[in-house]
Amino acid sequence: MDSRKRTLFKALLWNLLGLAAMSAVGFAFTGSAVTGGSLAIANTAIGLVSYVLYERAWLHVAWGRDV
Repeated sequence: MDSRKRTLFKALLWNLLGLAAMSAVGFAFTGSAVTGGSLAIANTAIGLVSYVLYERAWLHVAWGRDV
């Protein structure tokens, strides 16, 4: 089982990658670094919280685990 610290660290790294990708996509679609960056930051914040909750919820699901 992953510790809370490990789950948070994985989520932060994943979201940094997503922030970079979303910033590029936002800029490509809007032509504005500020607008694209704002969209990317909002997306990253939502994604971080969602990922942590998702990972923690799956720790309580025994289905598919080898015992």
